[in-house]
Amino acid sequence: MKRRVFGLGAVAAVGLSACGSGRDPRFRSYYGPEVTSIVVNKGARRMYLLHHQEVLKEYKVDLGFTPLGDKKVEGDGKTPEGTYLIDRRNPNSSYHLSIGISYPNANDIAEAKALGRKPGGEIFIHGQPNLLKELRRARRTKDWTAGCIAVKNDEIEEIYAMVQNGTTISLRA
Repeated sequence: MKRRVFGLGAVAAVGLSACGSGRDPRFRSYYGPEVTSIVVNKGARRMYLLHHQEVLKEYKVDLGFTPLGDKKVEGDGKTPEGTYLIDRRNPNSSYHLSIGISYPNANDIAEAKALGRKPGGEIFIHGQPNLLKELRRARRTKDWTAGCIAVKNDEIEEIYAMVQNGTTISLRA
């Protein structure tokens, strides 16, 4: 695979965290270079797992059902933009595994409050829905989530094994 290099600047500086590894023992088959950050390019519908500036893996993603623009309030169907951390994992998700993103941060909360609304939350990188009805809808529609980042089931298994809690994720327009 041809590797790409990203200049992450401030994103790399934010990447250090005191969080534990949070790896699920069922998905410990990855022994390659550490994923030091994740970059999501919403416009290109691509997610990159990086080791410093080297791209380790690239994935096609689906986003929220109203993908243009930054998430402002609960229910707007947008995927957030900004820098966050991977802060939790859910092996018993309604989707085929999920990894939590630390949205909303203090700025997101203040912005929504100024609009008299809630910022929403529960933003994850996840696989496909477990329920057949939802899976059919997801397969028919591009950008079908409520604001999350969706990948194929085999891809979320790989991501789940590679990404640790505390990893920085930068979501860009």
